[in-house]
Amino acid sequence: MPQPISREALQALLDRLAADAPRCFGEGKVASYIPALAEVEPDRFGIAVCHADGSVQCAGDAMTRFSIQSISKTHALVLAMRELSPEEIWRRVGREPSGQAFNSIVQLEVENGVPRNPFINAGALMVTDMLVSQLFMPQQTIREHVRRLSITPSVDFDETVARSEMEHKAHNAALAYLMQAYGNIRNDVEVVLDAYFHSCSLAMNCVELARSFAFLANHGVNPFDGQAVLSPVQTRQMNALLLTCGLYDAAGDFAWRVGLPGKSGVGGGIVAILPRRMSICVWSPRLDSYGNSIAGRHALEGLVEGLNVTPLG
Repeated sequence: MPQPISREALQALLDRLAADAPRCFGEGKVASYIPALAEVEPDRFGIAVCHADGSVQCAGDAMTRFSIQSISKTHALVLAMRELSPEEIWRRVGREPSGQAFNSIVQLEVENGVPRNPFINAGALMVTDMLVSQLFMPQQTIREHVRRLSITPSVDFDETVARSEMEHKAHNAALAYLMQAYGNIRNDVEVVLDAYFHSCSLAMNCVELARSFAFLANHGVNPFDGQAVLSPVQTRQMNALLLTCGLYDAAGDFAWRVGLPGKSGVGGGIVAILPRRMSICVWSPRLDSYGNSIAGRHALEGLVEGLNVTPLG
């Protein structure tokens, strides 16, 4: 069995990945359908790992905050799993890979308003609707939840991004209204959209995001306060969903290349989990055609190779 590399060797690996990242800077483009994201400097790269004991190592622009976008869908689902019964959640949203774009409306209509999984836009809107029914101001609850997990009280919404998303809401609104037509969105669509866009607009850096996902590498326990975030069974289920659905219709390719549960966002971030070892966050804004960071994915491939692990072996 391969032996874990030393912290010194890991830091050298992270530094090397950061130094190699510019080779990808000529590929892809930043998200432009949200105008506020189109203004982000494209050629940046950061990486951070949070060990299961809570200690952190990082390299590159790991302290630069960015819009976490769809990575927030994981935190919203965690809250739903804590607040609601499994029957309530999984009756209204599925657990299967979509095989379609993250904002597909065709698939949603074919499947009678039941989203394929919680990580496509329709599924995240459904989870947000559940939280709106359960919580007062769910976006505030998500923010406090993330602050606690990341041990960073300053984490906050980027109101410019939230407004930009609300001003260009048509496609997500169409998804929500279609689900409402099938009786699967039960609250005011504008309220659901506002909560969803605010969650997506959270601004965090690689270190903060890696910390906020550390519980998924630690049997569901937050290493910073010793409190259970999810049960061991729920943690296994969450990591399974992240592996099969976390990178949209590129989830299969990501599992093939990287082999870790992960969640991406069009802000250029990708979070990945090496169970029992570490949570990882990479960030670089240039995206491929699926909406995933190009340099981020390459770095995760290099990290898994450098760690000499076979997550799915």
